[in-house]
Amino acid sequence: MGILAWVLFGLVVGVIAKLLMPGRDPGGCIVTMLIGVAGSLLGGFVGRALGLYTEEVSGGGLIMSILGAILLLLIYRFTFAPKVTKM
Repeated sequence: MGILAWVLFGLVVGVIAKLLMPGRDPGGCIVTMLIGVAGSLLGGFVGRALGLYTEEVSGGGLIMSILGAILLLLIYRFTFAPKVTKM
C-alpha cells in the first residue's frame, strides 16, 4: 500500500507542478504525470537526506516533491523539446 500511496501522491504533485509551470511539454499528460511521480520521489529523497523533515507526510515533503517534479519537468523540456531552426 505504501508504494501505491507514493504513486498517487506523485500524480497529484505532477499536476501541481504542471499548473505552476504552464506551457507545452514534448510528451503528453501521462508522461508529465510520470515525471511528477519521479520528481516526487527525487524531491522526497533529497529532503530526507538533507534532514529537512523526517515524517513521511509533511509540508516540507510536499514542497520538496513539487520542486523535484518542476526540476525534472524543466530538464525534460530542455532535453526533448523540438528544436527551432532559423531560416
